[in-house]
Amino acid sequence: MYDVHSVREDFPVLKDVTYLDSAATTQTPVPAVKAMEEFFYKYAGNHGRGAHRLARETTNRYEDARETIADFLNADADKTVFTRNATESINIVSRGFPWKAGDNVIVTLVEHHSNQLPWMRLKEMGVELKIVKPDITGIVDPQDIADAIDDRTRLVAANHISNVFGSIQDIERVIKFVHKEDVKILVDGSQSAGHMPTDLKSLDPDFFVTPGHKGLLGPQGTGILFMKDPDEIEPVFFGGGMVNSVTESGYVPEDSPTKFEAGTPNIPGSIGLGRAVEYVRDIGVLDIEKHEIALARDAAKRLDELDAVEVYGPQERSGVVPFNVVGMNSHDVAMILDQTKAICVRSGYHCAMPGINFLGVDGTVRASFALYNTEEEVDLLVDTVSKITSLVD
Repeated sequence: MYDVHSVREDFPVLKDVTYLDSAATTQTPVPAVKAMEEFFYKYAGNHGRGAHRLARETTNRYEDARETIADFLNADADKTVFTRNATESINIVSRGFPWKAGDNVIVTLVEHHSNQLPWMRLKEMGVELKIVKPDITGIVDPQDIADAIDDRTRLVAANHISNVFGSIQDIERVIKFVHKEDVKILVDGSQSAGHMPTDLKSLDPDFFVTPGHKGLLGPQGTGILFMKDPDEIEPVFFGGGMVNSVTESGYVPEDSPTKFEAGTPNIPGSIGLGRAVEYVRDIGVLDIEKHEIALARDAAKRLDELDAVEVYGPQERSGVVPFNVVGMNSHDVAMILDQTKAICVRSGYHCAMPGINFLGVDGTVRASFALYNTEEEVDLLVDTVSKITSLVD
């Protein structure tokens, strides 16, 4: 049986705060931190560079982490690339894809800036951006994406879960529609990986990206890029470690994933991420999903019952609950929550201005739940917001 209080023992900071900002970054459990500490204290070397024992141990641990993460996502390890974050992963695809002038890319209006700006930038290459709008709850109709595809569409980029609305997209149906039109699809799993089961062989995206520091519970500065066919993407970064041979006249890159990981990687971070993913796997992602959704949907329902509170997003939401106290700035509400009860929430545009603008507001307060949150914390949030509403004239 899921024991949240036992889980909380692995996140010491939770003794001091009520942390409801896991959509921005989760806390990292003690076992993952210890794995990084062990790297520095016991075997720190460089990856793939050297025959001595420390270099060998480092390389083995780094590649073991890749295997662990690939297995968790049900993906091939040689198609699973370590990056700094989901943003870098998306940029690798956007800059390395074989575009032609006149091509277009389709994104939804509920994307994070990281899944908008890299595609917007392609305008300089003559690639058009087409945007599909959601309904008022943040749900995008897969048929609307299919209808937007034309004979110049090369790729669709869509999130699995919106960080603005908490809306869960029917990504399986989207992928089927897109592939039916012989178009590639990139899925942004930043808010889904680690929060719900993710089986990439079943989903069958052409590209899948996720940061390490959200649902996977890893350290910041880590990320994953899965590519079904790595050979169709040209590396963006060049340098040490990614080449098989170099002469005065040219070079031959290594195969994937090495050719996409130029330079010394974030070795301790990747090792820590591997251990964090083991932690998520051992608890059970289905239990995590059930726990987070129950808390979020209860919080959304109870906040919506308060006078002067507006809650956004669908009823069948993920662990993300955006809301506003009518007549108050979202940042002011967040500051009051922090200063009076040490409740940590996000406020503002959440790096997703088009989605927030679609709501017709200047930002929202966002409470987001993770495996370590409790019913008592939902009670504290709702009670404190209720008291804040009394400040509104």
